[in-house]
Amino acid sequence: MLLAGTCWSFAGLIIRLTENVAEWQILFYRSLFLVVTLSLYLVIKNKHQVLKVFKRAGKTGCIAGMILSMGFSCWIFAITHTTVANALFVLACSTFIAAILGQIILKEKVRLSTWIYMSVATGGVAIMVIEAIGIGTLLGNLFALGAATSFAVFAVALRKGRNTDMTPAVCWAGLWAMVIGSVMMLTKEMTFIISLRDLALCTSLGVVQVGLGLILFTAGSRYVPTAEMVLLSLTEVVLGPVWVWLVIDEIPTLYTIAGGVIVVGAIASQAIHGTKRRPSTAMV
Repeated sequence: MLLAGTCWSFAGLIIRLTENVAEWQILFYRSLFLVVTLSLYLVIKNKHQVLKVFKRAGKTGCIAGMILSMGFSCWIFAITHTTVANALFVLACSTFIAAILGQIILKEKVRLSTWIYMSVATGGVAIMVIEAIGIGTLLGNLFALGAATSFAVFAVALRKGRNTDMTPAVCWAGLWAMVIGSVMMLTKEMTFIISLRDLALCTSLGVVQVGLGLILFTAGSRYVPTAEMVLLSLTEVVLGPVWVWLVIDEIPTLYTIAGGVIVVGAIASQAIHGTKRRPSTAMV
């Protein structure tokens, strides 16, 4: 889960490095290379049993993928219709949504310590974005909430199917997102032709940022309760500004550093707490 959040944290940097590509073009090409990456992964892992893997994931995998693709689209819309700070703060609420849904649907009891760590982490995110946070637009904030809810529901779906390889769900998400991206591009009369530089960056988004990140997230879902899954993946919020600082020399503010320290502290505490209370389990 920590590594999944680390992969996702490169999104801001990679998007900042693009030159002339719109959000829906990014969604389309990122999803395209996500599907290619996952298809190769499934073929290498399962050889001639790929169709059986999709069949075992069943309706749960297909529906989970559709929900995640909606989250991809909501996030793209959110960051173009409200401030990034607003979007990040609302996204952090996914920890609480996942915890509540996990209790209702999966009957997973959330420990008091986990509620505390989630609250502390959300407070840390609020401090990170406090200088830039604003009212924004209601529609943008609602779409950010949609993204947070989609991510939380996807986490619950992964836990529900934890006894099955749910990687096909991510593949479905990429396929659905490709459809959404292409429809939006055609609606806005955008071209599918982009520069080689932007194509390479979109490829890295699909392969590493989303592809590898979701493969790790899906694998971790077999061992980590829903609430903790989303909490641990908040490393995305903390590390995002770090990569931009190191590569583009965009120096983070004191609020960003202070909030990041708080979030890291909450995540580290939860990780240590979870390791102590559960016996080590070998990955299969």
